[in-house]
Amino acid sequence: MPYPIHRRERDGVVVLAPQARLVLGTPVETLRAAFEELTAAGHSRLVLDLSEVDYIDSSALGCLIMAHTRVEKAGGAMAIFGLRKRTVDLLVLTKLTTVFRLAENELDAVNLCFPGREPRKFDILSFVEEQRKRDRENDPE
Repeated sequence: MPYPIHRRERDGVVVLAPQARLVLGTPVETLRAAFEELTAAGHSRLVLDLSEVDYIDSSALGCLIMAHTRVEKAGGAMAIFGLRKRTVDLLVLTKLTTVFRLAENELDAVNLCFPGREPRKFDILSFVEEQRKRDRENDPE
């Protein structure tokens, strides 16, 4: 079964939205092929919407790093939004929060792809604190 990745465009930026876990095999190969197709076609501004992705493995992280590197070398930018707590924890643990451009929403992610635009900063500490608060509210013990 093919791995679903929705595509849309916003303000000239291609937004890719994987629809399930990003793991070794078909999901990562499909995402890698999408990145390669877009960069070969000259798209140098990409946004990744991870709102439907609940798990990312190390091969998927490698794919994201590869895409980020290609886009940056082409003079463009790649941003990520729609992060879940588990994904943020992984990015913090691997120190990739210092590499990737992270945003809270699609508009801010698109704005991160353009020099001179002022998106709101993604505050990891506030994000983690908000997630912990939600977890406590949903688990009254």
